[in-house]
Amino acid sequence: MKGPERVVVRVPNWLGDVVLSLAALRDVRAHFPAARLEVLARPAFADLYAAISGVDAVVAARGVRAEADAVRGRYDAGLLFTNSFGTALSLALARVPERWGYATDLRGPLLTRRARVPLEVRHRSQVYYYRAVLSGVGLQVSASPDTSLSPLPAWVERGAALLGPGDWIGLNPGAAYGSAKQWLPARFAAAGDRLARQTGARVAIVGSASERPLAEAIAGAMRETPRVLAGETSLTDLVGVLGRLRLFVTNDSGPMHVAAALGVPVVAVFGSTDWRETAPQSERHALVRHEVECAPCLLRECPIDHRCMRRIETEDVVAAASALWQ
Repeated sequence: MKGPERVVVRVPNWLGDVVLSLAALRDVRAHFPAARLEVLARPAFADLYAAISGVDAVVAARGVRAEADAVRGRYDAGLLFTNSFGTALSLALARVPERWGYATDLRGPLLTRRARVPLEVRHRSQVYYYRAVLSGVGLQVSASPDTSLSPLPAWVERGAALLGPGDWIGLNPGAAYGSAKQWLPARFAAAGDRLARQTGARVAIVGSASERPLAEAIAGAMRETPRVLAGETSLTDLVGVLGRLRLFVTNDSGPMHVAAALGVPVVAVFGSTDWRETAPQSERHALVRHEVECAPCLLRECPIDHRCMRRIETEDVVAAASALWQ
């Protein structure tokens, strides 16, 4: 049977999930080598796909009606990496002939091929969650998942220009999902100071515009003057900056996954989230966490005393970072 000639993949809505889904996206390309492959992505993350060979174009995802209008008449098959009813509805409204995905959120009737979420992907990296939907709708997956990123030369040059020469350690004290994922700012500052003194490297603090006050507060608490880049980088700028780092100390976050995909050594501090599902996909990382009875709770805000993060001391993170540095 002849396969589709035009395929669109609706990719995830969060930066970390975008990175973790790259292996499955590469599997789609391998399964349909001759097809035109496009992705339907949130505008904030669209530029990242320029670093993924085999993606022919990116279409902006701007809501159910707009997405339906954007894909109508353009594709033979649509594959959903998302779980929501709305993303399946957009493909159905657009009358895409083949619509494949997990039968979650009551959207099974909207799909032409439905996959169940297999039990064996629970408490494993979400890389396998995205790959399992491919298997569930009859597509092949590769033996070894590949979530790597190869930044464009212009991105690399921009990162070098923002940082300057020498060795750099990055700090990422924010997290988009909520404060429950964030290690204590004072300990980020203390860890940055100690690592700068131990290694001779300079420190850069990254984050979004909304995280700028947090970054500035940490910079103000440090003895070693850091470069505060929070709110000053586009996504591609951030990729360039992260690629220049010798080490990245971070909460569980989108930038954590980007750094890991670039091959940068990562120290990842985990509290409320499930380390088994969202750990960095790299051999060059260290997880720092403390066993507490209420974690992982997956909450945005801690309703009690934030013990999962408060019990992680500066020394714990510095020791993990020092081992990776060496």
